[in-house]
Amino acid sequence: MLTFLGFAMIATFLVLIMMKKMSPIAALVLIPALFCVFAGKGAHLGDYVIDGVGKLAPTAAMLMFAIVYFGVMIDVGLFDPIVRGILRFCKADPMRVVVGTAVLAAIVSLDGDGSTTFMITVSAMYPLYKRLGLSLVVMTGVAATANGVMNTLPWGGPTARAATALELDAADIFVPMIPALAAGLLFVFLLAYVLGLKERRRVGVLALPGTGEDAEAGKDAGADAANGTHRGAAEAPAAEERLVAAGSGTVAGAGAGAGAGAGASAVGGGLPGPAPAPAPGGPGAAHGAATGAPGGTDTTPAYAEDGFQGLDPDRPTLRPRLYWFNAGLTVALLTAMIMELLPIPVLFLLGAALALTVNYPHMPDQKARIAAHADNVLNVAGMVFAAAVFTGVLSGTGMVKHMADWLVGAIPEGMGPHMALVTGLLSLPLTYFMSNDGFYFGVLPVLAEAGAAHGVSPLEIARASLVGQALHMSSPLVPAVYVLVGMAKVEFGDHTRFTVKWAALTSLVVLGAGMLFGII
Repeated sequence: MLTFLGFAMIATFLVLIMMKKMSPIAALVLIPALFCVFAGKGAHLGDYVIDGVGKLAPTAAMLMFAIVYFGVMIDVGLFDPIVRGILRFCKADPMRVVVGTAVLAAIVSLDGDGSTTFMITVSAMYPLYKRLGLSLVVMTGVAATANGVMNTLPWGGPTARAATALELDAADIFVPMIPALAAGLLFVFLLAYVLGLKERRRVGVLALPGTGEDAEAGKDAGADAANGTHRGAAEAPAAEERLVAAGSGTVAGAGAGAGAGAGASAVGGGLPGPAPAPAPGGPGAAHGAATGAPGGTDTTPAYAEDGFQGLDPDRPTLRPRLYWFNAGLTVALLTAMIMELLPIPVLFLLGAALALTVNYPHMPDQKARIAAHADNVLNVAGMVFAAAVFTGVLSGTGMVKHMADWLVGAIPEGMGPHMALVTGLLSLPLTYFMSNDGFYFGVLPVLAEAGAAHGVSPLEIARASLVGQALHMSSPLVPAVYVLVGMAKVEFGDHTRFTVKWAALTSLVVLGAGMLFGII
């Protein structure tokens, strides 16, 4: 009975949020409360919720102060050089933008914290996606999947949990898995490349003013005019942008100045007519309905005189004279976090207080910075405490234990010698529907015991348990994913529909590579 109720509760939750019938925060609270009553344990609901809140309170505190800390670091310009480097690589090409998203997420994931990765990645890439009219769910999907693969680092959490649960050394688990995880990361980059090509075909390539691409576009437009093929009537000044449709050679010009006209010319064969003009409010408005992201005019300046910019280089919150102080503080904070000198929530609390005090010594400025990030803090903290209801009911009623026992019991006897493969396959749904603590401390020891009876090493079981992390990072029970979708202004249901299939495929690639290399 509890097994059925557990699966039914999870299925109901996912269906309702993907169909956008309920908001995630409401679904995380009301659905488990209802199923707790169905299980006949409604009288204990309060105890389950308090227990869940107690377990997730440190996570909520960590996320709250991490958002404030890294929000301040973004405000003061610490990550502007990284952003400029990524944007120079991207060159306003959708394929490069999506690949750059995967590379940036993978690099920042080295700190082992998903919320940090998503804050930096979205802050850097969001203006670029909006300005080019790219799908925001592509950004969230690629970032979450890349971070999921990198989440297997020994200081990221899952590897340490597996080592603790099975009394193994974390290095013995992780180091042999590096080739398989590298294969998974390469697959993410390949996926980003393919998705980027699709976006390029859909929206084209934006040639920036003042670059070689813009000059080439100008030459093509001049040649077309000489041949009588030019269809546009108006020329824009230096701030003009030209949308070059990939694979077709179509160029659409749109003036940035007031009263500037728009022109489009078909260059090279293949198109029956001129390219459609951008929708009012920019490309983001045209694509908003498809991605779940709001359209409309983006008031953030997107162009500098030297090309495309992601963050305003003249914003008043910049503190260039304190750049090296902020860089040193961030390195020290991440080092202390990896070395576990203090609990992570305490480190971020101290770091946020120090960053605010040094960068903004005047009280009104500090209040303004806190207020600027209050929306993200409230959304994420609310999601964490709402998720505490979900996890509290799953654990308190015994649903999660019955579900795990049923899945383990359903394994055919003949699969005993292949328990590593079974563990890898089970890690996909179990780490998606359960917390990492529940899977690694509740289910993994049972799987390891079953494998040991058939001569399968606990090390192989532990390594196989890591393959589901690419999918786990998009689980509704992972607080960091709400930082990602919240900052990207993407509906969680849209993110789930797009990401789950690619994340699951990435996990299977890791599993396949592990078996091919003889690691699992």
